[in-house]
Amino acid sequence: LVSAMNRVQLLGRVGQDPIMRQVEGKNPVTIFSLATNEMWRTGDSEVSQGGEIWHPPLLFLCNLGDISQKTTWHRISVFRPGLRDVTYQYVRKGARIFVEGKIDYGEYTDKNNVRRQATTIIA
Repeated sequence: LVSAMNRVQLLGRVGQDPIMRQVEGKNPVTIFSLATNEMWRTGDSEVSQGGEIWHPPLLFLCNLGDISQKTTWHRISVFRPGLRDVTYQYVRKGARIFVEGKIDYGEYTDKNNVRRQATTIIA
């Protein structure tokens, strides 16, 4: 019996080539951004989600409300050694990929000594 679950699945486009970072005394991590899109028609309660833009048939455009789109950017971190290395080597900007992982909420202090919050997907 599962009492709680922290799991997220995303399908989107890679925003930049992955980078690999290593902080002294810690395991390396591959990091990249992923864009997901939501599209809907004004007054429509159904939303199309995914990494691709939804295009309605042109014949029906005059009958539809305005089409709106929202892009959400996600920070993806890959720690597992095999997956981390494959991600760094083969994933490239613009690629459409599926990511599964957990959400991690953290805080850090930026270079101006301002405390910030960050949401990361740990794949």
